[in-house]
Amino acid sequence: MSVAATAPAASADPPAQPPSRRARPWRAHLTVAALALGMAVYVTNGLWRDPYNHVLSDNVGDTAFFEWLLGYGVYTLGHGANPFFTDLMNVPWGVNLAANTSISVYTILFAPLTWLAGPQVTFVTILTLNLAGSAFLWYLFLRRWLVSSPVAAGLGGMFCGFAPGFISHANGHLNWTAGWVAPLVVWQVLRLRQPGRWLRNGFVLGLMLAAFFTIAAEGLFYTALAAGLFVVIWATAGPVRDEVRAAWGTVLRAVGVAAVVAGALLAYPLYMHFAGPQTFSGTGYNQRYFAEDVAAYLSFPSRSVAALFGLGSDLGPNRTEETSYFGVPLVALMIVSAVLVWRRAAPGRKATLRAIYLVGGVFMVLSWGPRFNWMDAEWPIPLPWAALARLPLFDAALPLRLALIVAVVFGILLALVTQELLDGRIDGPNLRTGLTAAIVAALIPVFPLPVRHQDRSPEPAFIANGTWQRYVSENGVMSSLPFALNVHADGQRWQAYTMARGGAQYRMPGGYFLGPMTEGEEGRKQMGRIGAPTLPTDWLFTRAALYGYVTELSNADRAQARSDFAYWGLEAVFLPETITGSDHMTLFRNAVEVTATDLLGPPEEVDDVLVWRIRPGVDPIDR
Repeated sequence: MSVAATAPAASADPPAQPPSRRARPWRAHLTVAALALGMAVYVTNGLWRDPYNHVLSDNVGDTAFFEWLLGYGVYTLGHGANPFFTDLMNVPWGVNLAANTSISVYTILFAPLTWLAGPQVTFVTILTLNLAGSAFLWYLFLRRWLVSSPVAAGLGGMFCGFAPGFISHANGHLNWTAGWVAPLVVWQVLRLRQPGRWLRNGFVLGLMLAAFFTIAAEGLFYTALAAGLFVVIWATAGPVRDEVRAAWGTVLRAVGVAAVVAGALLAYPLYMHFAGPQTFSGTGYNQRYFAEDVAAYLSFPSRSVAALFGLGSDLGPNRTEETSYFGVPLVALMIVSAVLVWRRAAPGRKATLRAIYLVGGVFMVLSWGPRFNWMDAEWPIPLPWAALARLPLFDAALPLRLALIVAVVFGILLALVTQELLDGRIDGPNLRTGLTAAIVAALIPVFPLPVRHQDRSPEPAFIANGTWQRYVSENGVMSSLPFALNVHADGQRWQAYTMARGGAQYRMPGGYFLGPMTEGEEGRKQMGRIGAPTLPTDWLFTRAALYGYVTELSNADRAQARSDFAYWGLEAVFLPETITGSDHMTLFRNAVEVTATDLLGPPEEVDDVLVWRIRPGVDPIDR
């Protein structure tokens, strides 16, 4: 069976296309591609208007983290650095990038653009292409396997690419917006049964798994779970037993090849992920908190047309994790559509529909997490996720993100019911008119608004001009004030920009990443945490920046600072003219300056920053 051949009736039996439509598929392909790209630019237009000075206000920290990774891609190629571990952050321990979202394939492929235009431009480019590519590839998948109409496939594909959950993750997540991974993997899985091509198909699937692991490991894990569950449910259906028997041996051989290829290519990344230095278990995020509220499925997202009329919801842990939020009209439409499509399906198609429905139901229940939540209140009702939460891989997953699989199931149902309408298989003009109106009424409220943005601190000339090199030895340690965290990540951005230019580089303490709870401890694998464990001195600056709190320093504080500086090997710190905070947060730069001056003495005014040199062994009190 070739890719272009009609799919077997049991698994994907779209109505035959007329010869004229088959002969001119590129017209529809180009139309959907243009619509998808236009929609993606619309969603991200705030960043495109000024990528160097605008940032996603709902997730400043993740934007800085991914910009840092993109800069590190240039550094990796220029210095032969390890793409899965770095000592440039979190001095003196470093960061296990394999255990973080390292997007290594992206950082290498886009390194030329990053070097030419900077991580800021590369970030918004990848974000835009992710959204557009997801919609377009789902369109191709649906048209190949499930529907014949480009309109039905286009509508379903656009929903899969721009569903509320994916728009939510467009607030900074280059991994989760890579929704195009799922249709490619599932497409290749469905091709594994092609007779005589098990070696080639298995090899291609293995390459895909290896590449996509470094782009969206958690999303790939969910895709594998969904694809595996679908295959098991479909294969046990009575109408397809003969088809299963005929393909069983071919599929097993192909899966074996895929496992060997992916295993060989991922041996080192997987070792680093599970057993390398600075690895950890879990993520540092509470799974009971990052679980989907059941009422969220009936609510509208904060970046939607419905939200313009005050109908948005705050049932999610933050605006980046609104992973369901379909609204009552769309949920009702999906229920009705599932019934209508089922009633008109042939026995072979019902095997496919049963598997799709059950995958959607299972993932919906799992997305609710270990306890039942309704309207922001946790009920003492245990759910299936509680039995999975401590298992390997599941312990590092956030259950609410499983709702993204439900969004894809809804997109598939939308395509299927639209195909039924276009084929005239819905009985009665009133029902057809009503169903068409219901589709419009369900989709308009969740039509996305552009992601929110804000101004951010411009790159200091001190960094851009390379002046910083006069204050740090080769491979020395320097930091912006306050030290980089997810809520004030400027220091991480400054390092990203120096890496993107190539040449000399400095290291820095702290940073925004995932790491072990306690640095340097041996023995049992530790739980994860966000960032490095805070020391008293960097907490002085963070407290001053976030709350404007200026403490009266004692000799003990200065002695502690000397110890902390020696721990980091810190040679200099600098303070820019402004500090960027999340969600338009006002940070207290003057409080940071007062704290630093009290601790370290008067600063040097260099270019557009204040600089304090730190000399090893010299107590700040003596300055």
